[in-house]
Amino acid sequence: MYYKFSGFAQRLVGATAAAAYAPQGLKSLVPTESPGPHPIFGTSKPAPGLSATDTFLGTNKVPDLQKVFQRSDGLPVHLKRGYPDRMLYRTTMALTIGGTFYCLVALYIASQPKTK
Repeated sequence: MYYKFSGFAQRLVGATAAAAYAPQGLKSLVPTESPGPHPIFGTSKPAPGLSATDTFLGTNKVPDLQKVFQRSDGLPVHLKRGYPDRMLYRTTMALTIGGTFYCLVALYIASQPKTK
């Protein structure tokens, strides 16, 4: 008798020889369907439904961001973009310090002997 894992409960169940030697995650080498049209990714050609004048890729922001992050102004990289970065940094620091304080207090309370 042949066995395989069931797809739902992940338990061993009885199976045919073909099903036991072809688990769910493996595919056969012979394609079962004919290849159809596939979407085009990563090209600069517009999609078939769009006109040539429609912009769908947007502008390239990488050179502008490189100028911002490579500027020599003495700030660390995680604070280069101004106020939102400072607020995120300060919130993270406050949560970290608050969590550390909370853990220390909880450990102190837990280490106290219990009195009846």
